[in-house]
Amino acid sequence: MADIKKTLEEKIAKTEQVLKEELNTVRAGRANPALLDKVMVEYYGTPTPLKSLANVSTPDPRTLMISPFDAKSIGDIEKAINIANIGINPTNDGKCVRLVIPPVTEERRKELTKTVKKMGEDAKVAVRNIRRDANDDLKKQEKGGELTEDDLKKALDDVQKTTDKAMKDIDAICGQKEKEIMEV
Repeated sequence: MADIKKTLEEKIAKTEQVLKEELNTVRAGRANPALLDKVMVEYYGTPTPLKSLANVSTPDPRTLMISPFDAKSIGDIEKAINIANIGINPTNDGKCVRLVIPPVTEERRKELTKTVKKMGEDAKVAVRNIRRDANDDLKKQEKGGELTEDDLKKALDDVQKTTDKAMKDIDAICGQKEKEIMEV
């Protein structure tokens, strides 16, 4: 029973972490190096994450500056950013690549909040699936004689409480991101 609860909590924590990582890639009008986390650069024929080829910094709130470790890779980095389709055109001064984040319109902000809500709902579905699996495992243990009916009821209540807490956490994470997006 304890291992089922531990597995449940680990899976929920992983789901919340994945949600946070996905939300970091949503552009909120502010320069955030996490926007480039999923950009893969074709470097000497090998797809390589951008962060292992360059230093990404934010000199001001609306600019990302990418300083490659190898100056010859600037063209590849620029090409990878265009292919990644993050909606920002890179400019290159020969030494570094700059991304100027355009201000987000009100209409786009509303679209982004819908995207955030969808990501939150997907995370909640994942948590519900994790809850279902934990409940099924507990019921199998009861049928196998490892748990009494009272222990099963208590364990199912614990699973539900853990799930409810996870739902509140997901709402809080999404609410924070929506607030950040709607901030002008």
